[in-house]
Amino acid sequence: MKRRLLLLGCLLAVAQRAFADAPALLLAGRYRPGIDLRDWWVSEKYDGVRAHWDGRQLRTRGGERIAAPAWFTAGWPALPMDGELWAGRGRFEHAQSAAAREQPDDAQWRALRYMVFDLPAHPGSFDERLAALRAAVSALNHTWVQAVPQRKVAGDAELQALLREVVRGGGEGLMLHRGASLYRAGRGDDLLKLKTHDDAEARVIAHVPGKGKHAGRLGALMVETPEGRRFALGTGFTDAQRADPPPVGSWVTYRFRGLHEGSGLPRFASFLRVRSDEARFRSAPR
Repeated sequence: MKRRLLLLGCLLAVAQRAFADAPALLLAGRYRPGIDLRDWWVSEKYDGVRAHWDGRQLRTRGGERIAAPAWFTAGWPALPMDGELWAGRGRFEHAQSAAAREQPDDAQWRALRYMVFDLPAHPGSFDERLAALRAAVSALNHTWVQAVPQRKVAGDAELQALLREVVRGGGEGLMLHRGASLYRAGRGDDLLKLKTHDDAEARVIAHVPGKGKHAGRLGALMVETPEGRRFALGTGFTDAQRADPPPVGSWVTYRFRGLHEGSGLPRFASFLRVRSDEARFRSAPR
């Protein structure tokens, strides 16, 4: 018991230090039809690990240092960059595993790309930042560092057609960035995401024991949203995850299909994964 409490205390201390170092990032809201899309840039939403380059090192969204190999970041500019460590469509676990290791695995990192989509310290609009971003990535000339392709669409019908094309190809969805917007940390309406399903994050507050075929294992996670709403998350788990569930206090991502009108709770919520910047606190190789 004492050993477990000591380990928990160490993990909490690490998490607190990481929180203090967390970068101030622009976060996405949700797309709703009806906006004038002529001023918006559209790109694929990459299913990877959000990674902020502060000019010296890579950090996760939560502030954890990412131990990238020296060759991966060699020659990178002092200019802060916002991007995604991506291993390709359907390969999130590979990117997460590579980013979580305290000792980088060269073979894993050779399969990663750093997809740059913004320059947080640039004072201009996204239109201006995009031009500067493309120039910086071009000057760097590393095949594993790429500027995220951005395009314009004529309207919602073309946007929805592009979404279907990306999802059919195994992609996760789309991101929309308002061309006239400045880089402002926090969640707002200048960056939007569009997917065929909704997802969100919640903090684990309790484990609900399983019954029947799940007796002796996890039945559900009791979670709390950032707004303080609590609900049970009981589907989407593998047998291994039910045997070793995300710990109390960790953050998880879940999928859902809209909200109940009365309670505001998610409909058909299903566990997706432990949030990527929490992975190191669980079972990352040392």
